[in-house]
Amino acid sequence: MKKTKDRILDTALELFNNQGLSKTTIRSIANKMGISHGNLNYYYKKREEIIEALYFQLVNRIENTMLQIQIEKTDLSLLLNISSSVITDFYAYRFILIDFGQIIREHDKIKEHYLLLKEVREQQFLNLLNLLIENNVVRSEKLPNEYQNLFKRVHILGYFWIPSIDVLNRKITQKDVNQYSEMMSQLIFPYLTTKGVKQYFSIVQ
Repeated sequence: MKKTKDRILDTALELFNNQGLSKTTIRSIANKMGISHGNLNYYYKKREEIIEALYFQLVNRIENTMLQIQIEKTDLSLLLNISSSVITDFYAYRFILIDFGQIIREHDKIKEHYLLLKEVREQQFLNLLNLLIENNVVRSEKLPNEYQNLFKRVHILGYFWIPSIDVLNRKITQKDVNQYSEMMSQLIFPYLTTKGVKQYFSIVQ
């Protein structure tokens, strides 16, 4: 059986995802769990602490996913599988992306971590591309900062595909997850060599 602290996070995640940040309070989380407000406060004094805990839970989930894929994959499938997995992980914690601007403004700890993490992810992305270039899977750059700009496009799609659906005021479905995973994977396609194209179709088909 899960510990109370973990159950609080599970319940909060469900409510944040389904109701949004503005409609979810410490009291509504406690009511959903059937515990007292004071009991919940024993574990988390403020709603901000729950949001921070869920943010770092997401970060750890993505990190573990990336490490596992890196153990199993060594070629183009590494990049494609990471992209698809990140989209899936973001969907599981979608409230963070929907209200990302507000969360960043209100949580200095999250903002500081996110800015550092973005730099780390960019370097990891470029290192992986360099490896694929060495293996003649991805072509060399033809334009200045071409792959840094590719990372920016990947980053924008990853962080803002959920808000782009949310503004349409409709529920995000598994079909959306699949569609945007495909879009993420296709971002790399124009940069593939003949060898890379063959690998791509052997992976996605």
